[in-house]
Order: sequence, then C-alpha cells, then structure tokens
Amino acid sequence: MEGVDYLGDERRKAEFDVDEMKIVWAGSKHAFDLTDRMSKMVASDPVFRKDNRTMLDRKALFKSTLEKSAHAFKRVDELNLTYEEATKLRFFIDEPTYTDLHWGMFVPAIRGQGTEEQQEKWLKLAEKMQIIGCYAQTELGHGSNVQGLETTATFDSTTDEFVIHSPTLTSSKWWPGGLGKVSTHAVVYARLIIEGQDHGVHGFIVQLRSLEDHLPLPGITVGDIGTKFGNGGYNTMDNGVLRFDHVRIPRNQMLMRVLQVSREGKCTYSDVPRQLIYGTMVYVRQNIVTDASIALSRAVTVATRYSCVRRQFGSQNGGMETQVIDYKTQQNRLFPLLASAYAFRFVSEWLKWLYGDVTARLNANDFSMLPEAHACTAGLKSLTTSATADAIEECRKLCGGHGYLCSSGLPELFAMYVPACTYEGDNVVLLLQVARFLVKTVSQLGSGKQPVGTTAYMGRAEHLMQCRSNVERAEDWLNPSAILEAFEARAFRMVVSCAQSLRNFPSPEEGFAELSADLAEVAIAHCQLIVVSKFIDKLKQEIPGKGVKQQLKNLCNIYALSLLHKHQGEFLATSSITAEQASLANTQLRNLYSQVRPNAVALVDSFNYTDHYLGSILGRYDGNVYPKLYEAAWKDPLNESVVTDGYVEYIKPLLKGKLHLSRL
Repeated sequence: MEGVDYLGDERRKAEFDVDEMKIVWAGSKHAFDLTDRMSKMVASDPVFRKDNRTMLDRKALFKSTLEKSAHAFKRVDELNLTYEEATKLRFFIDEPTYTDLHWGMFVPAIRGQGTEEQQEKWLKLAEKMQIIGCYAQTELGHGSNVQGLETTATFDSTTDEFVIHSPTLTSSKWWPGGLGKVSTHAVVYARLIIEGQDHGVHGFIVQLRSLEDHLPLPGITVGDIGTKFGNGGYNTMDNGVLRFDHVRIPRNQMLMRVLQVSREGKCTYSDVPRQLIYGTMVYVRQNIVTDASIALSRAVTVATRYSCVRRQFGSQNGGMETQVIDYKTQQNRLFPLLASAYAFRFVSEWLKWLYGDVTARLNANDFSMLPEAHACTAGLKSLTTSATADAIEECRKLCGGHGYLCSSGLPELFAMYVPACTYEGDNVVLLLQVARFLVKTVSQLGSGKQPVGTTAYMGRAEHLMQCRSNVERAEDWLNPSAILEAFEARAFRMVVSCAQSLRNFPSPEEGFAELSADLAEVAIAHCQLIVVSKFIDKLKQEIPGKGVKQQLKNLCNIYALSLLHKHQGEFLATSSITAEQASLANTQLRNLYSQVRPNAVALVDSFNYTDHYLGSILGRYDGNVYPKLYEAAWKDPLNESVVTDGYVEYIKPLLKGKLHLSRL
C-alpha cells in the first residue's frame, strides 16, 4: 500500500533525537538545510530520474547524462545558485559525468599550478563553461608511477612553442574522465624536454577539440575507452584515450606557477614553493574520504532497512517469522559497517580542518606539517575506499538474493564506487608511501626530532613498547583510553618490528621490496588508529540532542572493537592485549550490538537520504519492498512483449523438433 510506513515500528524504538543526529551527520545546521533543500530539488525534477538507468544501452545512457548535466547548469543559472549550492545540486544528481573532472581536477589544477595571468585567462572561461576541461595524466602504460610517464613536451625555441607528442602506444593518455567525447581542453602531464634535457613531468593546457564543431584538432586522436564494469555505474562517464602527433601549443600554456620557461628556453624556479602543489592533492584526497563515508552510508541504509523488512525462519505455530536483523550473524556483519560510515564521516570532517591548516601553513612558508599531512591523506584515502568497496559488496550479500537485482541499487553503487580504489593513487601504492613515512619517523626518534600530528603518539616510544593493557572486565573496553592505548601499542610495535627487520637487508630498497606486504599492514594499523582517535575526539565535543552522544559512543566502540576482533592476530602478536582480553572485547561487542539494534533504522534515517538519491527498492524509506519489486520487474525491456523476440527463429523450431541437432 502506498503511503504506509512499514518501518514505523522500528522508528518508534529510537532512543535518541533523530533530527539532531541528522545535523551531526551533516556537520552543521547550515549544511543540513543545504543538503536537505538540494536533495529534494533534484528528487522532484523529472529530468533527473534514474530508475531506468541500468536498462539503457551505453549510447542512450551517455546522452541521458549529457541532458542532465546541461539541465543542471541551466537550473544553476536560472536560480542564481551559489557555488556551494551548485556543488550540492550536482552531487545529488548522483551520476558520474564530465563536469566532475572539469570542476574537480581541471579547475583546481589551473588554480594551483597556473600563474596569475594563466588563472585570469583560463579560469574565467572554465567557470562559465565556455571551455570544458579534463585532467590527462594517467597513460596506458603508467598510472601510479607519474615519473614514468612517456608523453613529451619538447620546447621549440625557433617558434616559441611546445611540441606535445605521444612517442609510443603506451604513452597514450588512458582513463581521463570527460576526455572521450566532451572535453575541449585538458591539463596534460608530459615530460618537459629542452635541448635534449629532461626536466621531469609538468602540466600543459592543450586544446583538443574545435570550439565551433567539436571535431578533434589536427594531430589529436581521441575517443572513449569502452564500457566499464556493471550496468549504469561509471558508464555515464566518457573515460577517454588520447594521442598526440606533434601538436604545437604556445609556450605560455605550460602551467608555470612553480617552474617557468623563458623565450630562450631557460628554466627558472619562481618564489612560489613547490610544496604548494601538494595542497591540491590533500584537498582531492580529503574529498575522496568524504565520498567514502557517503557511499558506505548509502549501502548500509539499504541493508539495514531491508534487514528489518525481510523475515526468515523462526516462526512458531504459524506466527511471524524472525526479522533478519535480529539474527546475531546479521548484526555481526552489518553493525560494524554502520559504525564505519559514521567513523569515516568524522575523520573526513577532521581532514577538512587539516586541509585548511596545511594550506595556511604553506602560504606562510611553513612546510613542517606537509610530510605528515601527505602521508595521512594518502593512508586514509586508501583505508576508507578499500573498506567502503568491500562493505558495499557485503551489504549486497546481507540483502540475500534480492541484493543481486539492479533495482536493489547495490550492484550499480558498487560499480560506480569501486574505481575510487585506484584513481588518485592505487591503494596499495599509497599504503607503501605511508609505511615509508612511518619507518622514517621511527628512525628519527633518537635524534630529538619530535613526531607531530597523527604520529605524535610515537613520541611516547618507551611507554608504548612496555605497556600492557589493564582491561579486566568486558565493560573496561568502553574506556576510550584502554582502546587508544591498545591501538597505539599495536601500530607502534608493528612499525618498530618492520624497521628492525629492514636493517637486515643490504639496502633499504631491497628491504622495502621484500617486506612490502608487512609494511602495508603497518600503514593500515596506523590509519585505523587515526580513525579511532578522531571518532573519540568527536565524542569530546558538545553534542546536543537526547541520547545522540550515547549512540555515537556505541558506534565508536563498535568500530574500534570490531577492528580489534578482526585484527586480533596483530594485537596478540605484538602483546598489545592478551587472549583473555580479546575474548572480553568480543563479549562487549555483542552487548553493543544489542544496544544498537532498536536504534538501527533511526541511525540510517539520520543520513537523511531521499529515495531518489538512494536509488534502491530494498532501501525505500517506507519499507514497501515486495510490491515495488514486483512492479519494477514488469518495466524491464524484456517484458515489453509477451512472446520474446527470437521465439520464431530459435525456440519454436526446437520445441517442434525441426532443429537438426548434431550427435555428441
């Protein structure tokens, strides 16, 4: 029945103020009002429909995306929306598109790496969408190894131009979003060659297509790289391939905020510190962590609501079957993911603060926090995206067979999200970068140089090597200091162990190659400590609303203790806790699940997602799942005809015995 709230009984169990929790999740009352208004605006606009997305072929899907992007820009103009409002509007359209790379990479690259004159010229055009840009760095043969890029930009002093060229097949630019069919310009990363000398990789603004008829310019070969994983998903994006055949651009189209090339071909570094470029990287990765919390919270909303709707087994004398969410096995898989969504949200809030702090320091020529900030954002990007991709798939399995339907929203969400594990740094490569930083930090402890920021705990080296957990009862694990000490001891002892093992190799590089798997685990332990500590810090703030802080405490403890249970081998191997204490943690974890159970639906309601944005029949707000699944089935293109195409040619002859089948 329409208008009936099948989850009403679940919502009435809530022991906290849901409206206040919505504000906590959003970050502020202003942020809540903004997201609420923009999400409802998108949901009410028929142009932004997406219920048919998985049924469209690639060409129809892409054309639909172009229509939505154009309509969004029109609405922004008509309503005179602010940049903040426009960003939220695009976000809730919930479809990867060329505008993501235009605003998310092309514009920031020019703003961060272009001179004032270049910004004045190119940003004016980009912000009015008079040019559409992408970010062309990754190549067919190189991704994470940026220094291995093969595209060249050779300076020709006779014409005052750079010649952009793709010398090999593997130097073809490959994957840039927006490149395949839309972008008119790109920030292209290429090796700067002057009089035969290689000056490393730098960015260049290159026009790709005519602004009159959109045809590729001479020397440009460009197209889409093909259909990606999953229905719908990331196939709304025109990821592209690009090759250059001695394409000439003016000298002033090299981004020269840091390194400048004169008319005579002389290279000069400006007064602008090269480290400022890293500020953009911190900004992008901080946004990725925010996106992880959102994608994970969407999947958890679907799995939680459906787990309350779905009933299986347990009926006595013809009574109601048991709600799936009441099974401990379901809670054990689902509630740590719910806790992770909140944990990632709060660490992303902290990363926003970190970005502002690092930017202010860089502008004041203070680079002391940069290595730590770089390692921190790299590690958290890796940790949160890997965990989220795994969690979306787990949520699909938590929904049983129906989770496999595209109408559940989960297969498409997974297909749309999983590229985050690779773009902006392959997750394993990033973890190894973090591990290098941690080993270096440990090696400097004896020099008197104090570790800062998220590595400050390493300054208590002697204590962390000797301390033993004082947990004696299950409820002792509710003490934040007990949790923090266990996580700090585990992380520190793991990095010290690896640092000691590295000394046994003839060279550091040999050691890093051999111990890379162990080093990746060290980085994960450190990053999990960061997330736990920032969740605990959040609880130290004043949080209004009846019962809100208690629910957040429960979720914080579930996040920490579920990690302790999952990685108890490392906690035990490092003697951070005993086997008995691990068992007590598991007992407390089960108690926490029981406390979260009556609040589960209200906790996912606090994400405040419209049914349009959620895009899932299983996760509908009203819980009216089965009639809607049945109704959706009949909308599939295969059901447009009662007798399927191909019956006459292939099925009827088989049924009538008129096919001559070969004998095996």
